[in-house]
Amino acid sequence: MHSTKVGVIGTGFIGPAHVEALRRLPGLEVVALADQGEELSRAKADLLGIPAAYGDYRQLLARPEIEVVHICTPNNFHYAMAKEALLAGKHVVCEKPLATSAAEAAELVELADRTGLVNAVHFNVRYYPLMRQVKLMAAKGELGRIFSIHGSYLQDWLFYDTDYNWRLEPKFSGASRAVADIGSHWMDLIEYVSGLRIAEVFADFAIFHEKRKKPLKPIETYAGKLLAPEDYEAVPISTEDYASVLFRFEGGARGSLVVSQVSAGRKNRIYFEIDGSRESVEWNSESPNAVWIGRRDGNNQQMMKDPSLVYPESQQLISFPGGHQEGFPDTSKQFFKEFYTYLAGDRQDAPKFPTFRDGLRELDLCDRILESAKQGAWVAV
Repeated sequence: MHSTKVGVIGTGFIGPAHVEALRRLPGLEVVALADQGEELSRAKADLLGIPAAYGDYRQLLARPEIEVVHICTPNNFHYAMAKEALLAGKHVVCEKPLATSAAEAAELVELADRTGLVNAVHFNVRYYPLMRQVKLMAAKGELGRIFSIHGSYLQDWLFYDTDYNWRLEPKFSGASRAVADIGSHWMDLIEYVSGLRIAEVFADFAIFHEKRKKPLKPIETYAGKLLAPEDYEAVPISTEDYASVLFRFEGGARGSLVVSQVSAGRKNRIYFEIDGSRESVEWNSESPNAVWIGRRDGNNQQMMKDPSLVYPESQQLISFPGGHQEGFPDTSKQFFKEFYTYLAGDRQDAPKFPTFRDGLRELDLCDRILESAKQGAWVAV
């Protein structure tokens, strides 16, 4: 059987998560890992059992047997790495955001189209099993005409002023932080499941820690609050800790989103409710295997993740029987399963997974939200 050889660039949190998900699928072999510095790459490759390690990602791209490259680095590297990977003839799976500007993302879309290479942006939240079920419910008219969509994406990993990470620095992450980092996941998910496109936005941003304590020496993650004064420098912060965004959707539906990285106790909570003229649906990533269905005339319902109870198209994203929970690690597995199945097929139909065009869409949305926050006005997308 043919084994598709894969290279992964990036050894932080999400790179090993990609490796673990890839290894859960047949016919895929992670043969190389790259990061900045050969010593770091070699140590992480040994830990993960990957045979080859490189301190320069271009060495990985130069290997002709590698067919697909997964880019799992800080945001500012995505554009250059994706471009070079495409020019080297590699199919690409890139972490979001696709780039730090819409212009760069548009260039990558054009290059991917021109080369004919398969491309994806890792909006993995779509791949919680019940998200395709909600999408089908909306598409089949079960919800009726959608009136409103509201929700939030809340975290607390930047709750203290001693919490620090490269995402706080625009030169690495881009001009937006909370909206671009996690709000983009929510907006991609909502447009995907509802079938509606966001037409206008009105945003309000807030920075609650206008200065943060940047460590002057390596520390363990989340241990920053233990730093002594001589261990850090106070640096000004220019990206948002919090955002609230109003939406007008095509077709007249309304919506709202709260994004926060300073909500104590919320580790990674994605929530939405879609209110339609027939039914409402509600989902929360902290209980990802259940969807609440609300009715005006009749009993409300809790739909559980069970392959015997969902539409056949939803069954494709469910690996275990009802009562056997599937969560965050499974989203990447299901994402990659669709990507590599498409890669191995005839590619006549449009891909179901999010592509570079979806990455460009989210950068466009984030740019309009930034513009709205600066102007204090509605901005058309």
